[in-house]
Amino acid sequence: MSVSIRFLGTAAFEIITSAGKRILIDPYLDENPVSPIKVADLDHLDLLLVTHAAHDHLGDTEAILRRFADLKLICGADVRGYLIHRGISGDRLRAIPWGMMIEEAGVQVRPVESHHWSYIQTEDGHAFSSIPLGFIIYAGEGVRIYHSGDTGIFSDLELIGELYKPTVGLINVGVPREHRGAAHGVPEYLTGEMTAEEAAMACRWLRLDYAIPCHHDDPGLPEIVRFADLLKEARRTDPAAPREVILSPGQTFSPPVGEDEEAG
Repeated sequence: MSVSIRFLGTAAFEIITSAGKRILIDPYLDENPVSPIKVADLDHLDLLLVTHAAHDHLGDTEAILRRFADLKLICGADVRGYLIHRGISGDRLRAIPWGMMIEEAGVQVRPVESHHWSYIQTEDGHAFSSIPLGFIIYAGEGVRIYHSGDTGIFSDLELIGELYKPTVGLINVGVPREHRGAAHGVPEYLTGEMTAEEAAMACRWLRLDYAIPCHHDDPGLPEIVRFADLLKEARRTDPAAPREVILSPGQTFSPPVGEDEEAG
């Protein structure tokens, strides 16, 4: 079967692999006004991934883990520590750093470097912090999906592209209309972690076939439109430049599956 990638708003995605495995990444659902599904709608999951501990990425992870008693989570050390503090069994939580590829639920996942932060504090004053993650998910033959988390641009994205050859990128661009910084004591963010220009450059460095902008709640936002225009402009001189795939929350993209080398 073909690989399916459904955008759920902000950085949340549902991926169905070619083997039929259902994965959720950064499951910000119940408080996300544009997410087409909520925790109560979920009937089955094979694997959960979280890039970092921000509320709009960690989202409903705890509720989902409680709903599906055998579900495993791949995350950072801080997310694991926080969830253990909240009463989730540690043997369900796979905390791995950059580079240490594992297989869980029949899916190979490689965490990669992300230039961001990951921090969470509980109501009783416990603080958890560790490195944030990006992920490369080996979703099917010739389909390697890169989720950027909330990274800022950094030049080793080019090295990630050369080494791991992601074919589809879920790339943070700008900020959602309803997320302007107040939760972090900032009146308004003037940019997101990557601007349209930075994200378009990152996509070229990664050597993607397809680029799906995320960390937004509306594809009509100026940064998303600008990102799409920049990739279209790049293809006028370089036909191999990444092709933009602009999704509204709830929409799905299925990348073409080609013959390629096995993951690992």
